[in-house]
Amino acid sequence: MKIFRAKPSHWHDLSDVKIGLVDSLFIKREQQQSDFNRRMFNKDFSILFHSVNRQCGNLFKIASNDDELLQKLLGNVKTRYAQHLVDETIREFVEKIAQSLIWFGSAYYFLHDDKEQEEVHVASFSSVGIVRLFGAHIQWVPKRRKRHWDRDDEELPREIRILEAAKVMRFDMPISIKRMLSAQNRTLAVLDEHQFGMTSFHHQATYENPNPTNHFDFRVWKDTQERTLYRATRRSGWNGRNYGSSKRSDFFDCHRLIRFRRNQLLLRDQILNQFSSELSRVGKGYKAEFSVEISGTDELPSIAHLNELEVRLAREEVGFNEIIDYCYKS
Repeated sequence: MKIFRAKPSHWHDLSDVKIGLVDSLFIKREQQQSDFNRRMFNKDFSILFHSVNRQCGNLFKIASNDDELLQKLLGNVKTRYAQHLVDETIREFVEKIAQSLIWFGSAYYFLHDDKEQEEVHVASFSSVGIVRLFGAHIQWVPKRRKRHWDRDDEELPREIRILEAAKVMRFDMPISIKRMLSAQNRTLAVLDEHQFGMTSFHHQATYENPNPTNHFDFRVWKDTQERTLYRATRRSGWNGRNYGSSKRSDFFDCHRLIRFRRNQLLLRDQILNQFSSELSRVGKGYKAEFSVEISGTDELPSIAHLNELEVRLAREEVGFNEIIDYCYKS
């Protein structure tokens, strides 16, 4: 076993990893299970920004006492876009963090200094095997096989990497959302497990009875699952992608949509707050008094306006189209 200070390892292929008894305390393999509903929810919930029109104006307000250092920290974040526009960089950064928080509960990034180019590259790394102990971030890397195309595979030893705290940015899921999702996922797991359980109620045809009568009411089965789904997602507001059902009123759908969007905006704003805090902290390693604050502009939907729409909806003072248009704004 090797113990040393180093940058995080970006190993990710569990098929080449040897998980021993000790390793299992730090590295958890994902259980293979049917998680249809949870995957749908996670994908829907992580879409924090809706508008495809990127010319609508600035989405974020940025206040910093050193714009040059801020550009140095953000200018080399790996994004899909060739031009490192600050607005697009922050937008994609927030979306990626949200995806990691929803699936794993935390997200990690590391600042790599390029001294030759005098640049800083910010890259994500997996939260698997990361332990925070007395303010230090420790990465547990199990024994693994490194494959080479021009020579034999290499067996690498187990490692304990002590990461430089001043270079690590950590993001955590807000407690309120974490508890909400934990309770919801328990029920979604049960629904997914029994999603196709109704097939067990089909009578098998026999030679004597090739067309058996089945008295099982599959409509009741479907209705029970749908009711269970809506009860499980009451706090999150997710509709399970059930659009246009005649069983629901427009009022019901709009109240749900407002609640779902409010939870998304809560997560968005919490990520922006953590982003500001983490950037300010790691930036102090380059300039002691560095600080930055990032928040959304009026181009983005706000929780305050959603609360206002909810009150107006209860009073029948707002149309459904106005609510839908606002919830899918940006």
